[in-house]
Amino acid sequence: MSEWEGIFTIWLRETKRYIRYRSRIVTSVVTPLLWLIIFGTGLGAAVRFGGMAGGYQQFIFPGIVGQTILFTSVFSGVSVIIDRQYGFLKEILVAPISRPSIVIGKALGISTASLIQGVILLLLSFIVGIQMTLICFVVSTILIVMISMGLAGLGLLIASFTDSMEGFNLILSFIVLPMFLLSGALFPITGLPSWLQFAVYLNPLTYGVDALRFTILGTSTLPLYLNIIVIFGFALLMIFVSAFVFSKKEQSLM
Repeated sequence: MSEWEGIFTIWLRETKRYIRYRSRIVTSVVTPLLWLIIFGTGLGAAVRFGGMAGGYQQFIFPGIVGQTILFTSVFSGVSVIIDRQYGFLKEILVAPISRPSIVIGKALGISTASLIQGVILLLLSFIVGIQMTLICFVVSTILIVMISMGLAGLGLLIASFTDSMEGFNLILSFIVLPMFLLSGALFPITGLPSWLQFAVYLNPLTYGVDALRFTILGTSTLPLYLNIIVIFGFALLMIFVSAFVFSKKEQSLM
C-alpha cells in the first residue's frame, strides 16, 4: 500500500508543480499553435500538398501534437536535477518507497502535464478545419498517454546521467530536435532516401505521430497495430531502463 501511496504522492507533486506555473501552460500551447498557423500556412502556400483535402496544416497537426508531447515529456526530466540540487531528492530516497516507484510517479506526473497540453491542442483542432469526434478524441488521448510515458522515461534516463542543467540541456539538443525532425511530423516518410528512412523508422516518435495521424485524419503510412506495439514497447522499455539506472546512480550517491 505504501508503494501506491508513494507513487500517488509523487504524481500529485509533479502535477501541482506544472499547474502552479500557468505561464508554462500558456507558452506550451501558444508555441505549437504558432508552428501550426505560421509554419503551416507559410510552407503550405509555398508547396503544393495534395496528401489530403485539408492541405498541409491538417497534415502537420498530429505532428505538432507529437512535438508538444516530446518537448514537455523529455524536458520535464529536469525535475530530477532540480530535486537533487535542492536536496529534496534525498528526502524522497529515504522514504519507505522503492526507486522504481519514484520513477513511475515522476513519469506519471510528466505524462499528466503532456496530456493536459495535448488535450488542449485536440480541442483547438477546429482551427485547421479538423472535426474531432468523441471516439477520435478518446483514442488520441490514450495514445498521448502512451507516447508521453515513453518520452518521460527517456527524459528521466537522461537526467539520471547528468548532474547539471547545462549538461542536461546539451544532451537534449542532440536528441529532441532530431527526434522531432525525423518523426514525419512535417513531411511524409514515404519516398525518402534509404539512409534517411532508416533513421526515421528507428525513431520511436515516428510511430506515435503516425498513430495520431491515423486516429485524427484517417491516414497513415504504417499499420495502426504496429504503431501501438512500438509505442507501448518503447514506454515499457524506457520506464524499466530509467528505473534501473536511477536506482543504481542514486544509490551510489547515498
